[in-house]
Amino acid sequence: MTMGALGVVYGDIGTSPLYALKEAAKAAAHGGTVTQDAVLGVASLILWALLLIISLKYALLILRADNRGEGGIVALLALLHARHAQPGSWRAHLLVVGLVGAALLYGDGAITPAISVLSAIEGLKVDAPSLSPVVVPLTIAILVGLFVMQKQGTGFIGRIFGPVMLAWFLVLAALGIHGILKAPAVLAALSPFYAVDFLIHQDFQVSFAILGAAFLAVTGGEAMYADMGHFGRLPIRLAWFGICLPALVLNYFGQAGLLITDPTMIENPFFQLCPDFLHYGLVAFSALATVIASQAIISGVFSLTQQSIQLGFLPRMQIRHTTSDAIGQIYVPLVNWLLAAATLGAVLSFGTSDALAGAYGIAVSLLMAITTLLAALVAIQWGYSPWLVVAVNGFFFVIDVIFFSANSIKLFEGGWFPLLLAGLVAFLMLTWRAGVKLVEAARARLRQPEEDLIETAVNKCKARLPGTAVYLASAPKGVPLALTQFVKHNHVLHERIILVTVLIEELPHIAEADRAEIIEIIPGITRVILHYGFMQNPTIYEGLTLACRQGKLPGIDLSDITYYVGRETIIPREDVPGMWVWREGLFAFLQRNAERSAAFFGVPTKQVVEFGTELEI
Repeated sequence: MTMGALGVVYGDIGTSPLYALKEAAKAAAHGGTVTQDAVLGVASLILWALLLIISLKYALLILRADNRGEGGIVALLALLHARHAQPGSWRAHLLVVGLVGAALLYGDGAITPAISVLSAIEGLKVDAPSLSPVVVPLTIAILVGLFVMQKQGTGFIGRIFGPVMLAWFLVLAALGIHGILKAPAVLAALSPFYAVDFLIHQDFQVSFAILGAAFLAVTGGEAMYADMGHFGRLPIRLAWFGICLPALVLNYFGQAGLLITDPTMIENPFFQLCPDFLHYGLVAFSALATVIASQAIISGVFSLTQQSIQLGFLPRMQIRHTTSDAIGQIYVPLVNWLLAAATLGAVLSFGTSDALAGAYGIAVSLLMAITTLLAALVAIQWGYSPWLVVAVNGFFFVIDVIFFSANSIKLFEGGWFPLLLAGLVAFLMLTWRAGVKLVEAARARLRQPEEDLIETAVNKCKARLPGTAVYLASAPKGVPLALTQFVKHNHVLHERIILVTVLIEELPHIAEADRAEIIEIIPGITRVILHYGFMQNPTIYEGLTLACRQGKLPGIDLSDITYYVGRETIIPREDVPGMWVWREGLFAFLQRNAERSAAFFGVPTKQVVEFGTELEI
């Protein structure tokens, strides 16, 4: 598990040495020659950022805030029960903050592959400046291949993630030791004095620019928390403290040692650490490592999308389950190609890793601040002393805010790009969530109470059709609109009726023993509530099969039943209270193009009958 965590969790932060110290040193030089004091200050700043933000905050503190072993911002929202909060309450506001945090991951997901692969391929220019024109086309080709590959699953690559990244960290350490031996004086930067002293003696703008650039060394740290459910808390900590942290520190200090001996190496100190005859090999290895880092962030975006769909924050989308046995077991076509468009657009628009560095960091730093805030509220909810929580989380929150402020000066240099992406995703999430509530209110106005169904079944039905009918119900109470439509037009009922509702709980996994809840309304009419966790795939056929196997639904032949599903057409109306009409129109567009309920919930295609209903919102 530790080996797996190396490949998936630490791919992003493990490739940061390609560009982080270079950008921070350039910011410290601010157009001139970088001095030894500046190099020591930058190295010290990066070291203590890794220790405070990644080692202390994430590895030791944030990893404690798990939801039955699952991490990530969606898990935090579930722990805080923000999904069902009353409008206007503080939990409802938390939901908005949390959804913004989740949306920031999409912005990060678009920038990470772009800057990582681009910075690796730029290593070609060290030995052959004439190859500069091929850097962007080669980067585009690699990224296109990466996104095309997603639909095949990532089983093979997943199996080599860990060993390749272990070799990568060993190479980082070896290169770093080589650089340190050139200038052992760089070890003085182990003291935080150099970082603090250098920053306070710079102009305010220069200090902020250095902080913003140094923050690039910790981007990717949020993956420790987001991927906790895949590997567990202990393997993630072992991988970090045993391999990643020492290798990263050695490499950053090695690059700093190189700049002390030769400040002219500032254009690409990472590749200059390597002996000349190994440059092209290191470029190829760097490209492979950045592809792995990109794959990890893409898989993380797929996983976040699935969780958001389950919890009702995004419309249903086609989700394909690959045969992979590693992270990346799902493939979301729409998200894959939208992410590809954003990533390729970033490469073409910015052109160099230096330019992309301006776009990188602002989204991640804001996400880290939101995570710290939500984790503090979870700790208080769990009974920890509010004073202790405010002191500890408040300290880290101040650090997050300082880094966010430092990155904010890059807003017009490219920082607007991930924020724009995140803003669009957050707006879609909030629009979808508000629209779902309006639709459920419209359904509730049309939905008959169970008493009417009983009265119809007992006294008003002209006949009972042979066989079993399953009606999908959006709510665990009342009569599904599809059943109301069926009785209205046919004046009959089936001999046996099963009303099925899928409920996604705020837990990552629900055991099979607790999957199916059976409620007998009257003989011949049964309500089945299938409970799933937000990390599980809700499949009605499998749920009913399990209920039959457990003896909860005797006498049912699942191959000989008909599923009746409602298909709703949303009609925005100005005279019906709700959102602005244009937002309702956007919601209606999303709803029309969402995955059909029957397909999403795994209902056998040949056994489905759909009933159309118009709903005004």
